[in-house]
Amino acid sequence: MLNHTNIDGFIFNAFSNSKHLYALYFMLFMFLFLGTAVGNSLIILLSRLDSQLNTPMYFLLSNLSFMDICYSSTIIPQTLVIFLFEQSFISLPACFAQMYFFLSFAASESSILATMAYDRFVAICNPLRYSSIMNRDVCLQMAGCAWCIGFIYGGIHTVNTFKLPFCGSNVLNHFFCDIPPLLKISCIDTYFNEVSIFVIGGFLMLGCFILITVSYIKILFSVFKTPKGTARGKAFSTCVSHLIIVILFYGSGSLMYMRPKSIFFNDKEWLLSIFYTCITPFLNPIIYSLRNKDIHRAFIKLIINKLAHQHSIITK
Repeated sequence: MLNHTNIDGFIFNAFSNSKHLYALYFMLFMFLFLGTAVGNSLIILLSRLDSQLNTPMYFLLSNLSFMDICYSSTIIPQTLVIFLFEQSFISLPACFAQMYFFLSFAASESSILATMAYDRFVAICNPLRYSSIMNRDVCLQMAGCAWCIGFIYGGIHTVNTFKLPFCGSNVLNHFFCDIPPLLKISCIDTYFNEVSIFVIGGFLMLGCFILITVSYIKILFSVFKTPKGTARGKAFSTCVSHLIIVILFYGSGSLMYMRPKSIFFNDKEWLLSIFYTCITPFLNPIIYSLRNKDIHRAFIKLIINKLAHQHSIITK
């Protein structure tokens, strides 16, 4: 972190004009944070405890859930501090760390969503070879690559951003350390950083999006060849949830980062950030669980076992 002229940290002012609503905002963000933690933790727990969920699909879903927990944990606790103590200052090292982990988890999530699309493609289009193609080692390698891609991506953009000199105002029109508001207060031309966002970010998002698109095109062709009935309905139900999450994640992310600078910065851009940093991780476990009979069954089984265990303790 070099060339920061007389700046030892930054001040967030996204919510500064509505301090009278801090109590309401605190409850809302706390609800989203707890819901994200509980919902995603439950999916991880069920995937670990229920033997019928020990499949590649739920292994990858568990990775996505863990990423969502980490993802929201880098943003929301700092935001809660703003609402609770009206402390909107963040030091340079803390800002650097927050940006690095936020970008890393976001890029990892993008990669794991593409991996999940490939998993669905193999399961529906090559069911007889599914176990051999998506074996344990392959799943571990795919998940490992997703995490590595994220950490490399986060490192590149974080270092590039914090090499910039920040002069004058240290006020960020945002509620966490993100690339766009930091580029806005830089003293020099940020053309290189903007190009790197478009090239590196575009390559990652486009590559993942192409893999997802091709997978689902092949899935659709395969499904339409299947006679109407249970098989077709089950194939669609396993894909719809994933597609909704892909649209939410890529849609909001591309609107935030893949726009020209001329229309990139505005006074309310941070509202879009709330959607993909707080709301999407909260919705993911709900969307995946809503019509998933396997998760319903595993959850009911967990509750019954828990009640039976408590009953046996009481009777003793």
